Amino acid sequence: MTRNSAKAPGKSRLVYGWILIVLGLAGGSFVSPGLAAEEAKVDNSKVHVMHVQGNVYMMVEPGMNNVTVQIGDQYIIVVDPGAEQYADELISKIKSLSNLPILFVVNTNADVDHSGGNARLSQAGWALPNAGNTGADPVVGLAVATKARLGSGSPILGHADTVFRTTSDKLASNSITYHDEGFKLFNGEAVVFYHMKAAHSSGDSMVYFRKSEVLSVGELFCTYSYPVIDTEHGGTVAGLINSLNDIIDLMVPKENEEGGTYVIPGHGHVSDRNDIVNYRDMLTIIRDRIQDMVRSGMKLDQIKAAKPSFDYDPLFGSSTGPMPADRFTEILYRELTNGKTIQRKK
Repeated sequence: MTRNSAKAPGKSRLVYGWILIVLGLAGGSFVSPGLAAEEAKVDNSKVHVMHVQGNVYMMVEPGMNNVTVQIGDQYIIVVDPGAEQYADELISKIKSLSNLPILFVVNTNADVDHSGGNARLSQAGWALPNAGNTGADPVVGLAVATKARLGSGSPILGHADTVFRTTSDKLASNSITYHDEGFKLFNGEAVVFYHMKAAHSSGDSMVYFRKSEVLSVGELFCTYSYPVIDTEHGGTVAGLINSLNDIIDLMVPKENEEGGTYVIPGHGHVSDRNDIVNYRDMLTIIRDRIQDMVRSGMKLDQIKAAKPSFDYDPLFGSSTGPMPADRFTEILYRELTNGKTIQRKK
């Protein structure tokens, strides 16, 4: 193609654009049919797909609620199947990526915006093979090891505290649980499930896809809010800081702390090691400020008035969102004054 011919389409588009502007100024209602169809398509899609890296995808539901999907050699793993109302579209998006079966539905925590799709995703998946047909397949061996009667559909996988809080009796009978020892699978890469003690809750997990270099961490990290601490179910800020330190230890950055291992948060954008370090530092600084105020004899109302998180509020929400600054300050104050802190792991 010559240089002159390359310019011709651009000129015609420019003339066409001016025609549209003139029509608009004249009060015309002309809309390109192709553009209208594309806008309708975007508006109707509530679940959006992003390839993170390797075998791992992030699917984003409204409200920046994230679902992690790993497409391995043998099957598909879904981590945190999201809200119930988006389950059918989520399944459709997964099927558009692969015709492999959904074999495990993982819950990193019991919150309904992470586990509401459990039943629908389990129904759409395949059950583990019968324990009697052991063979050499490690997945079949897993079914034997559980010594459980696993029903139809893919089993729910998670820490015992999470699974027992989030599943119905029917789903609980079709679940695989672990405790502090965590869990391991192989699906084209090593997939490791870590239990994170007393963080967002007592039953939090993070999932590490080792070859893809992606961590799915649920409510252990959010890019735009202070952490939601489920104090009724064993959550603590100290435990969350410990968990963030463990995440940082697992992550290996590329040049200038950019890229390398990526984290899929429960809510917000895909993050690198630097994002997690900054979030950990923010929590540590606010905790230490409140701890100093407590030691100086200040009461809760005085500490709230002093605004110990003031410089972080524009980033993580001063009065709105899932965890307002005052509420987060109160959680830290009660944790520090009641002695509910956890010692750092050795």
